[in-house]
Amino acid sequence: MGMNRREFLQLLAAASVAGFGLNTRLALANQPSNPYELPSFGNVSVLHYTDCHAQLLPIYYREPSVNLGIGSMQGKPPHLVGEPFLKHYGIAPNTLEAHAFTYLDFAEAAKKYGKVGGFAHLKTLVDQIRAQRPGALLLDGGDTWQGSWTALKTNAQDMVDAQLLLSVDVMTPHWEMTYGAERVKEIIEKDFAGKVDFVAQNVLSTDFEEPVFAPYVIKEINKTPVAIIGQAFPYTPVANPRHLVPDWSFGIRDERMQEMVDEARGKGAQVVIVLSHNGMDVDLKMASKVTGIDAIMGGHTHDGVFQPVVVENAGGKTLVTNAGSNGKFLGVLDLEVKDGKVADYRYKLLPVFSNLLTPNPEMVKLIEKVREPYQKELAEELAVCDEVLYRRGNFNGTFDQLICNALMEGLDAPIAFSPGFRWGTSLLPGQPITFEHVADQTAITYGTVTRNEMSGEMIKTILEDVADNLFNADPYYQQGGDMVRVGGLKFSFDPTAKMGERVSDMQLAGKPLEMAKTYPVAGWASVQESVPENKQIWEVVADYLRDKKTISQIELNTPTLKNVEGNVGLAL
Repeated sequence: MGMNRREFLQLLAAASVAGFGLNTRLALANQPSNPYELPSFGNVSVLHYTDCHAQLLPIYYREPSVNLGIGSMQGKPPHLVGEPFLKHYGIAPNTLEAHAFTYLDFAEAAKKYGKVGGFAHLKTLVDQIRAQRPGALLLDGGDTWQGSWTALKTNAQDMVDAQLLLSVDVMTPHWEMTYGAERVKEIIEKDFAGKVDFVAQNVLSTDFEEPVFAPYVIKEINKTPVAIIGQAFPYTPVANPRHLVPDWSFGIRDERMQEMVDEARGKGAQVVIVLSHNGMDVDLKMASKVTGIDAIMGGHTHDGVFQPVVVENAGGKTLVTNAGSNGKFLGVLDLEVKDGKVADYRYKLLPVFSNLLTPNPEMVKLIEKVREPYQKELAEELAVCDEVLYRRGNFNGTFDQLICNALMEGLDAPIAFSPGFRWGTSLLPGQPITFEHVADQTAITYGTVTRNEMSGEMIKTILEDVADNLFNADPYYQQGGDMVRVGGLKFSFDPTAKMGERVSDMQLAGKPLEMAKTYPVAGWASVQESVPENKQIWEVVADYLRDKKTISQIELNTPTLKNVEGNVGLAL
């Protein structure tokens, strides 16, 4: 059951005994109420988390200060950061929610409020909310099996076991596919059989275009049939190695989505929810085109969206949500269903603050068990940095810059490319950088580093291609993620320009980049099937940190931005 304010304050008192500082307790106690007092509403409830990226323990995670919206997307959720975000949703500054949803005063606020997420704490919250809402479903939006050392080393088994203990009902995928088709099928057919429905309407076989997975599942919640339709990441074979899933075809497939919605309605579904890994902008467009969807509960772009965006379409209205990342949030959608349709709703995106939730003992035991064989290497302290290390942001982050610097030095290259991945935890100033933190940024099944000779023309082409994936005016041509991180090379960038015209003024060591000249470029995470043998990226970064021991004054190599004046998705 939920805690009342008295019980909440008792928990804070217990937290002080456990070693949480006075500032933390005062900051939390001064909140207007227990943030987890959430009155039940309606007769259908669905809980949702997404993009946890295998983070079993509580972490720090800094929200972006750059999340640009372009064209019709400018100035609208999810492209709001910092103070404009607070103003849009009426969130008071210097509060628990202000810290959870924005980057503002990140280091100081993180010291005040503590870490977020952690599966033992998430389970406590899920169980608490479910106790108030009989029959509530728990949806997992994907990117669950990848993002940590233990996930990589156990071939995702640690996360599969954690999902089962968390009592996930339905799941859709993205990074899961990087373990290969056979491993995905093994988990679905063995571990998930009769327990977790793995759904994806947009994944078909490449030969006969037959469904690879169940497109949807219909479950009864308090005698109300509810359809959950899965939407896997549409560009999986482009953003990740195709050779890992050679016989499966992906895509947005909104025409097929419409067919599945109609089919589920025809089978009696009174509520239709899409569990999506499209990314927020793609979900917003899909909601405008496909009718009959009550809500799209989305992921992939890691946007913590405070309240649903209501999208009108030819058939009515669709709610579009996105529940952040790294186990930091739990979305709670309560629906009042009358006369066979949704009449009203309530939604809350709950930040999971580990200081405020007693960890579930069973989950603690599981986490300790899976981590024990790797504990010594994970705990190795490699270096210390005097500033916040983070990844998230359209163009660069301090941890990404550190990776680029390690690549340039370790592979003796004047230029480095590092993928614009949005996963990866944050560190506070003075916090030791452990091997685990490095793995949090780099642990993938194709982490080999590369050193290639590229012409200036090829370098520009790569930058332009990635830029179009991020800033195409049509969301259906966006592939999520952020801009490739660049080390060594300076350039200007206009996100409002056309394809092929966004990147300009490229310079290396103060001289213009020559289009016909070749340059050594270090990188990692190649999607090609054949990559020359080399070190893994985590080895290169760990060696770099061991050598430096102290990291300070990281100079972010970000492009000079053009035509972004007044854009509320920018707070550089």
